[in-house]
Amino acid sequence: MHAMVNPTVLAGMAPARFPSCSRKVLQGAICSLLVGWGAGASAQAHPPGKPQASQAPLTQAAPAAAEAAEAAASRTPIVPKAGSAAEAPSVASAAAQRLPQLSLNEVVRAVLDHNPDLRAVEQSRTTARAGVVSASALPNPKLEWNQGRNSARVPGAAAGTVQGWAVALPIENPAVRGARVEAARAGEQGSVHFVATTRNALVAQVRLRAYEMVLREAEVEAAKEAVRLLEQAHERVRVRVDSGEAARYEIIKADAEIIQARQQEQTARLRAEQAQLALGRLAAGQLPVRFRLDVSLEDPLRIEDMGEIDPMEHPELRQLKAEVERAQARLDGAKASRWPGVELRYGQTREPDVRLNTVGVSIQIPLLDQHRGPIDEAASELERARLQLEGRQIELRQQTLQAWKELEMARLRTQALSQGSVREAESALRVAEAAYRFGERGILDVLDAQRVLRSIRADLLDARYQLQAARIQLEYLAGRYDDPSAL
Repeated sequence: MHAMVNPTVLAGMAPARFPSCSRKVLQGAICSLLVGWGAGASAQAHPPGKPQASQAPLTQAAPAAAEAAEAAASRTPIVPKAGSAAEAPSVASAAAQRLPQLSLNEVVRAVLDHNPDLRAVEQSRTTARAGVVSASALPNPKLEWNQGRNSARVPGAAAGTVQGWAVALPIENPAVRGARVEAARAGEQGSVHFVATTRNALVAQVRLRAYEMVLREAEVEAAKEAVRLLEQAHERVRVRVDSGEAARYEIIKADAEIIQARQQEQTARLRAEQAQLALGRLAAGQLPVRFRLDVSLEDPLRIEDMGEIDPMEHPELRQLKAEVERAQARLDGAKASRWPGVELRYGQTREPDVRLNTVGVSIQIPLLDQHRGPIDEAASELERARLQLEGRQIELRQQTLQAWKELEMARLRTQALSQGSVREAESALRVAEAAYRFGERGILDVLDAQRVLRSIRADLLDARYQLQAARIQLEYLAGRYDDPSAL
């Protein structure tokens, strides 16, 4: 006959200096031993085929064993280190690996080939080229023909049919024609530079959108990892609350943290989809619906000196210079238009008894209209173009200096976060986890440490994105995306 031993009495024999988790392990071991003893006694006292007696002590020991196992499990870290998600890929990550992977140059090429705005701007170059042909054309000669009847009003005059014809050839002032041709050619050059300006801005926008897409995808992965870790912590908090070791407030706080983390995950997914749709819109829908980019926020970049970045090579400045040349040619044309040219005319008139041949020259005399209005208007447009060019030059210099400062700030911020803040936050989280495992701190301290680490990692992602964005801005200001063959 086995003596019935109370597990609580045996557990009370444990030294008082043991932590609560060690006491639970000891209780679990004792209860497991009692379960084994009870099972052996039951097998001997009640052979198969006979009803068994009440097993109340065994059923009372089973929950204690479960609590002991849960307490032993709580010794493992609640939050693994960064990068542990890659060791256990989920179904979503496996599906993401099956998506088509595109390089940044492939995406840029697709956008340049199919972007409707760029194609419309390229068409303006054809229009400007046709304008040069129109400005170079010579005026057409004019042919006149008339017919009538002559009536005799004096004796001896011959009556009959009268016919006449004339040819007039306008000869334009060479200065007017030359100014018009120069203005058209300047417009053609301006259209070429305008296409380069549009292409430079478009490529910069595509690259910026690509890194934004990578940023949003990284935020999605971070949000998924945060939800997974909070669910693990929530399970351990639930066990401690159910066993009475923790207050009810801890499970409420854990629930609130999970709800907030799931909302952040959904928001991050929507932002990632919006960034991918923005890239597809730039390519006029020619990119796959879902794809991955062979781009990383940690891509190395060469930190150039300020002297190597020349904003005066920006294609927009070349376009504005062409506008100045066009305005100057129009001013010269307006001044020369006071003497538009001469018109040569030859005519012949046939009467019944007379044939009349005439040769004439006509010229417009600027007596009443001195063309002051067109001249002043052209002069004002020239001054406006010059002021716009000078203002844009100053603005590009300031933008380049600002982008350079932003690059330096992003670089310093990235170094500070990656080398200092992230490590300190990870150390603080490990300390909070260790204190929680030994019962010295509550789960709220662990959740706070997790929240701080997530915030710092989010700041690090943003700093790396800002670093790439500043580099793209500098290259855009230097006009390095205007040549499609260099991509």
